[in-house]
Amino acid sequence: MKDYKLTLAILTVAIVWGTTFLSIRVAVETIPAWFVAGIRQFLASIIMLMILLYRRQFQWIGWKNLGYQLVFSSLMLIVANGLTTVAEETLTSSLTSLISATSPIIVFLGSVALGLQKFTFRALIGVSLCFGGITFIFWDGIHDLAIPEYRFGIFLLFCGIMGWASGTIFTKKMNIQSKNISLNLFYQFAFAGIIQIIFAFLFTKDYNFGNWSLKSVSAMLYLSLFGSVAAFFAYHYALTRVSPVQVSILAYVNTIISIFLSWLLLKEDISAKFIIAAGLIILGVFVINYNREMFKSHKLVK
Repeated sequence: MKDYKLTLAILTVAIVWGTTFLSIRVAVETIPAWFVAGIRQFLASIIMLMILLYRRQFQWIGWKNLGYQLVFSSLMLIVANGLTTVAEETLTSSLTSLISATSPIIVFLGSVALGLQKFTFRALIGVSLCFGGITFIFWDGIHDLAIPEYRFGIFLLFCGIMGWASGTIFTKKMNIQSKNISLNLFYQFAFAGIIQIIFAFLFTKDYNFGNWSLKSVSAMLYLSLFGSVAAFFAYHYALTRVSPVQVSILAYVNTIISIFLSWLLLKEDISAKFIIAAGLIILGVFVINYNREMFKSHKLVK
Protein backbone atom coordinates (compact mmCIF):
# COMPACT_ATOMS: atom_id res chain seq x y z
CA MET A 1 0.00 0.00 0.00
CA LYS A 2 2.97 2.31 0.52
CA ASP A 3 4.54 1.70 -2.89
CA TYR A 4 2.33 4.22 -4.68
CA LYS A 5 4.45 7.10 -3.32
CA LEU A 6 7.63 5.59 -4.72
CA THR A 7 5.92 4.85 -8.04
CA LEU A 8 4.64 8.43 -8.27
CA ALA A 9 8.09 9.79 -7.44
CA ILE A 10 9.77 7.67 -10.12
CA LEU A 11 7.17 8.60 -12.74
CA THR A 12 7.57 12.28 -11.87
CA VAL A 13 11.33 12.14 -12.27
CA ALA A 14 11.11 10.17 -15.52
CA ILE A 15 8.45 12.31 -17.18
CA VAL A 16 9.38 15.79 -15.96
CA TRP A 17 13.11 15.42 -16.47
CA GLY A 18 12.33 13.96 -19.88
CA THR A 19 11.06 17.42 -20.82
CA THR A 20 13.93 19.41 -19.36
CA PHE A 21 16.36 18.92 -22.23
CA LEU A 22 13.96 20.58 -24.63
CA SER A 23 12.97 23.21 -22.08
CA ILE A 24 16.58 24.17 -21.43
CA ARG A 25 17.25 24.39 -25.15
CA VAL A 26 14.27 26.72 -25.59
CA ALA A 27 15.30 28.82 -22.58
CA VAL A 28 18.91 29.37 -23.71
CA GLU A 29 17.78 30.53 -27.15
CA THR A 30 17.56 34.10 -25.82
CA ILE A 31 18.62 33.87 -22.15
CA PRO A 32 22.30 33.29 -21.19
CA ALA A 33 22.74 29.82 -19.72
CA TRP A 34 23.96 30.80 -16.26
CA PHE A 35 20.98 33.14 -15.89
CA VAL A 36 18.65 30.28 -16.86
CA ALA A 37 20.23 27.98 -14.28
CA GLY A 38 20.51 30.61 -11.55
CA ILE A 39 17.05 32.12 -11.86
CA ARG A 40 15.58 28.63 -12.15
CA GLN A 41 17.06 27.54 -8.83
CA PHE A 42 16.50 30.84 -7.04
CA LEU A 43 12.80 30.87 -7.98
CA ALA A 44 12.60 27.25 -6.86
CA SER A 45 14.00 28.26 -3.46
CA ILE A 46 11.33 30.95 -3.12
CA ILE A 47 8.62 28.40 -3.93
CA MET A 48 10.03 25.99 -1.34
CA LEU A 49 10.23 28.82 1.23
CA MET A 50 6.56 29.68 0.66
CA ILE A 51 5.62 26.03 1.15
CA LEU A 52 7.66 25.79 4.33
CA LEU A 53 6.22 29.00 5.76
CA TYR A 54 2.69 27.85 4.93
CA ARG A 55 3.34 24.57 6.74
CA ARG A 56 5.19 26.40 9.54
CA GLN A 57 8.16 24.11 8.98
CA PHE A 58 10.87 26.62 8.12
CA GLN A 59 13.77 26.32 10.54
CA TRP A 60 17.54 26.17 10.87
CA ILE A 61 18.86 22.72 9.93
CA GLY A 62 22.16 22.87 11.81
CA TRP A 63 25.69 23.28 10.50
CA LYS A 64 26.31 19.58 9.88
CA ASN A 65 23.18 19.09 7.79
CA LEU A 66 23.81 22.41 6.05
CA GLY A 67 27.21 21.10 5.01
CA TYR A 68 25.59 18.02 3.48
CA GLN A 69 23.09 20.16 1.59
CA LEU A 70 25.74 22.53 0.24
CA VAL A 71 27.84 19.62 -1.03
CA PHE A 72 24.80 18.08 -2.70
CA SER A 73 23.78 21.45 -4.11
CA SER A 74 27.26 22.08 -5.50
CA LEU A 75 27.44 18.70 -7.23
CA MET A 76 23.85 18.27 -8.44
CA LEU A 77 22.77 21.85 -9.11
CA ILE A 78 25.78 24.08 -9.68
CA VAL A 79 28.00 21.57 -11.49
CA ALA A 80 25.55 19.08 -13.04
CA ASN A 81 22.57 21.29 -13.82
CA GLY A 82 24.61 24.42 -14.44
CA LEU A 83 27.11 22.90 -16.87
CA THR A 84 24.38 20.97 -18.67
CA THR A 85 22.53 24.24 -19.22
CA VAL A 86 25.69 25.93 -20.52
CA ALA A 87 26.38 22.95 -22.78
CA GLU A 88 22.97 23.25 -24.40
CA GLU A 89 23.95 26.63 -25.78
CA THR A 90 25.93 24.65 -28.36
CA LEU A 91 24.43 21.15 -28.18
CA THR A 92 21.02 20.03 -29.35
CA SER A 93 18.64 18.61 -26.78
CA SER A 94 18.83 15.21 -28.50
CA LEU A 95 22.61 15.02 -28.30
CA THR A 96 22.49 16.20 -24.70
CA SER A 97 20.08 13.37 -23.95
CA LEU A 98 22.47 10.90 -25.53
CA ILE A 99 25.50 11.95 -23.54
CA SER A 100 23.54 12.31 -20.30
CA ALA A 101 22.44 8.70 -20.71
CA THR A 102 25.95 7.62 -19.69
CA SER A 103 25.37 8.79 -16.11
CA PRO A 104 24.03 5.41 -14.83
CA ILE A 105 27.25 3.75 -15.96
CA ILE A 106 29.31 6.15 -13.85
CA VAL A 107 26.92 5.82 -10.91
CA PHE A 108 27.00 2.02 -11.16
CA LEU A 109 30.81 1.82 -11.25
CA GLY A 110 31.12 4.37 -8.44
CA SER A 111 28.57 2.52 -6.33
CA VAL A 112 30.44 -0.74 -6.84
CA ALA A 113 33.74 0.89 -5.88
CA LEU A 114 32.23 2.23 -2.64
CA GLY A 115 30.44 -1.00 -1.80
CA LEU A 116 26.96 0.45 -2.26
CA GLN A 117 26.12 -1.83 -5.16
CA LYS A 118 27.10 -5.41 -5.87
CA PHE A 119 28.91 -6.03 -9.12
CA THR A 120 26.93 -8.42 -11.29
CA PHE A 121 27.28 -9.25 -14.93
CA ARG A 122 23.52 -8.90 -15.28
CA ALA A 123 23.70 -5.26 -14.21
CA LEU A 124 26.63 -4.64 -16.52
CA ILE A 125 24.76 -6.22 -19.42
CA GLY A 126 21.71 -4.10 -18.62
CA VAL A 127 23.69 -0.87 -18.65
CA SER A 128 25.43 -1.90 -21.88
CA LEU A 129 22.12 -2.67 -23.56
CA CYS A 130 20.72 0.70 -22.55
CA PHE A 131 23.72 2.66 -23.72
CA GLY A 132 23.85 0.60 -26.89
CA GLY A 133 20.25 1.54 -27.56
CA ILE A 134 20.95 5.23 -27.06
CA THR A 135 24.00 5.08 -29.32
CA PHE A 136 21.97 3.25 -31.94
CA ILE A 137 19.47 6.11 -32.05
CA PHE A 138 22.11 8.72 -32.82
CA TRP A 139 24.54 6.64 -34.84
CA ASP A 140 23.85 8.53 -38.08
CA GLY A 141 24.57 11.87 -36.44
CA ILE A 142 27.74 10.86 -34.61
CA HIS A 143 29.81 12.93 -37.07
CA ASP A 144 28.50 16.08 -35.37
CA LEU A 145 30.94 15.36 -32.55
CA ALA A 146 33.71 16.59 -34.84
CA ILE A 147 32.40 20.16 -34.63
CA PRO A 148 34.58 22.21 -32.21
CA GLU A 149 31.61 23.86 -30.49
CA TYR A 150 30.05 20.46 -29.94
CA ARG A 151 33.26 19.06 -28.51
CA PHE A 152 33.43 21.87 -25.96
CA GLY A 153 29.79 21.38 -25.11
CA ILE A 154 30.38 17.67 -24.66
CA PHE A 155 33.32 18.37 -22.34
CA LEU A 156 31.11 20.57 -20.17
CA LEU A 157 28.36 17.98 -20.25
CA PHE A 158 30.66 15.18 -19.12
CA CYS A 159 31.80 17.39 -16.24
CA GLY A 160 28.14 17.85 -15.40
CA ILE A 161 27.54 14.10 -15.54
CA MET A 162 30.42 13.51 -13.13
CA GLY A 163 28.89 16.04 -10.77
CA TRP A 164 25.50 14.35 -11.00
CA ALA A 165 26.93 10.88 -10.40
CA SER A 166 29.01 12.11 -7.47
CA GLY A 167 25.99 13.79 -5.88
CA THR A 168 23.87 10.67 -6.30
CA ILE A 169 26.49 8.43 -4.73
CA PHE A 170 27.28 10.95 -1.99
CA THR A 171 23.68 10.95 -0.80
CA LYS A 172 23.55 7.18 -0.58
CA LYS A 173 27.05 6.78 0.86
CA MET A 174 26.39 9.24 3.67
CA ASN A 175 22.99 7.61 4.22
CA ILE A 176 21.45 11.05 4.46
CA GLN A 177 17.91 10.73 5.73
CA SER A 178 15.66 13.74 6.06
CA LYS A 179 12.38 14.14 7.85
CA ASN A 180 11.72 17.25 5.75
CA ILE A 181 12.92 17.06 2.16
CA SER A 182 11.36 20.47 1.40
CA LEU A 183 13.58 22.12 4.01
CA ASN A 184 16.75 20.62 2.57
CA LEU A 185 15.71 21.55 -0.96
CA PHE A 186 15.21 25.17 0.07
CA TYR A 187 18.82 25.45 1.23
CA GLN A 188 20.06 23.61 -1.86
CA PHE A 189 18.12 25.76 -4.32
CA ALA A 190 18.94 29.02 -2.53
CA PHE A 191 22.69 28.30 -2.43
CA ALA A 192 22.84 27.13 -6.06
CA GLY A 193 20.68 30.00 -7.29
CA ILE A 194 22.83 32.67 -5.65
CA ILE A 195 26.11 31.13 -6.85
CA GLN A 196 24.85 30.64 -10.41
CA ILE A 197 23.47 34.17 -10.66
CA ILE A 198 26.88 35.44 -9.54
CA PHE A 199 28.42 33.27 -12.28
CA ALA A 200 25.93 34.75 -14.74
CA PHE A 201 27.08 38.31 -14.12
CA LEU A 202 30.74 37.27 -14.05
CA PHE A 203 30.83 35.10 -17.17
CA THR A 204 28.14 36.66 -19.38
CA LYS A 205 29.27 39.49 -21.62
CA ASP A 206 25.86 40.44 -22.99
CA TYR A 207 22.85 39.89 -20.78
CA ASN A 208 20.48 42.43 -22.33
CA PHE A 209 17.25 41.59 -20.52
CA GLY A 210 15.22 43.18 -23.31
CA ASN A 211 16.26 40.39 -25.67
CA TRP A 212 14.74 37.67 -23.49
CA SER A 213 11.75 36.23 -25.33
CA LEU A 214 8.48 35.24 -23.68
CA LYS A 215 9.01 31.72 -24.98
CA SER A 216 12.39 31.41 -23.27
CA VAL A 217 11.14 32.98 -20.05
CA SER A 218 8.18 30.57 -20.00
CA ALA A 219 10.54 27.62 -20.46
CA MET A 220 12.69 28.90 -17.58
CA LEU A 221 9.65 29.20 -15.31
CA TYR A 222 8.62 25.65 -16.25
CA LEU A 223 12.10 24.43 -15.35
CA SER A 224 11.87 26.17 -12.00
CA LEU A 225 8.45 24.87 -10.96
CA PHE A 226 8.53 21.39 -12.44
CA GLY A 227 12.13 20.65 -13.39
CA SER A 228 13.45 21.76 -10.00
CA VAL A 229 10.76 21.78 -7.31
CA ALA A 230 8.59 18.81 -8.36
CA ALA A 231 11.29 16.60 -9.91
CA PHE A 232 13.99 17.16 -7.28
CA PHE A 233 11.54 16.51 -4.46
CA ALA A 234 10.59 13.23 -6.15
CA TYR A 235 14.25 12.42 -6.85
CA HIS A 236 15.27 12.90 -3.21
CA TYR A 237 12.36 10.76 -2.08
CA ALA A 238 13.29 7.97 -4.51
CA LEU A 239 16.93 8.02 -3.38
CA THR A 240 15.81 7.18 0.15
CA ARG A 241 13.94 4.12 -1.10
CA VAL A 242 16.04 2.50 -3.84
CA SER A 243 19.68 2.27 -4.93
CA PRO A 244 21.36 5.16 -6.75
CA VAL A 245 21.76 3.00 -9.87
CA GLN A 246 18.03 2.27 -9.96
CA VAL A 247 17.25 5.97 -9.71
CA SER A 248 19.88 7.09 -12.21
CA ILE A 249 18.70 4.52 -14.76
CA LEU A 250 15.81 6.93 -15.31
CA ALA A 251 18.23 8.88 -17.53
CA TYR A 252 17.41 6.37 -20.25
CA VAL A 253 13.68 6.87 -19.83
CA ASN A 254 14.25 10.62 -19.88
CA THR A 255 16.03 10.27 -23.20
CA ILE A 256 13.16 8.33 -24.77
CA ILE A 257 10.71 10.99 -23.64
CA SER A 258 12.98 13.75 -24.91
CA ILE A 259 13.24 12.15 -28.34
CA PHE A 260 9.49 11.55 -28.43
CA LEU A 261 8.85 15.20 -27.70
CA SER A 262 11.28 16.17 -30.45
CA TRP A 263 9.21 14.07 -32.82
CA LEU A 264 5.94 15.45 -31.50
CA LEU A 265 6.91 19.11 -31.38
CA LEU A 266 9.55 19.32 -34.10
CA LYS A 267 7.92 16.74 -36.40
CA GLU A 268 11.02 14.57 -36.51
CA ASP A 269 10.60 11.12 -38.00
CA ILE A 270 10.83 8.03 -35.80
CA SER A 271 12.70 5.46 -37.81
CA ALA A 272 13.04 1.71 -37.44
CA LYS A 273 16.33 2.41 -35.69
CA PHE A 274 14.46 4.33 -33.00
CA ILE A 275 12.07 1.42 -32.44
CA ILE A 276 14.95 -1.04 -32.18
CA ALA A 277 16.84 1.27 -29.83
CA ALA A 278 13.76 1.73 -27.65
CA GLY A 279 13.50 -2.05 -27.37
CA LEU A 280 17.13 -2.29 -26.28
CA ILE A 281 16.65 0.43 -23.69
CA ILE A 282 13.53 -1.14 -22.21
CA LEU A 283 15.24 -4.52 -22.09
CA GLY A 284 18.31 -3.00 -20.47
CA VAL A 285 16.24 -1.27 -17.79
CA PHE A 286 14.49 -4.56 -17.02
CA VAL A 287 17.74 -6.53 -16.87
CA ILE A 288 19.52 -4.14 -14.51
CA ASN A 289 16.54 -3.69 -12.21
CA TYR A 290 15.13 -7.21 -12.13
CA ASN A 291 15.38 -8.77 -8.72
CA ARG A 292 12.85 -10.99 -7.02
CA GLU A 293 13.16 -9.02 -3.81
CA MET A 294 12.29 -5.81 -5.67
CA PHE A 295 8.73 -7.05 -6.05
CA LYS A 296 8.32 -7.31 -2.29
CA SER A 297 6.95 -4.03 -1.00
CA HIS A 298 8.67 -4.29 2.39
CA LYS A 299 12.02 -4.38 0.63
CA LEU A 300 11.36 -1.12 -1.17
CA VAL A 301 9.67 0.90 1.52
CA LYS A 302 10.61 0.71 5.16
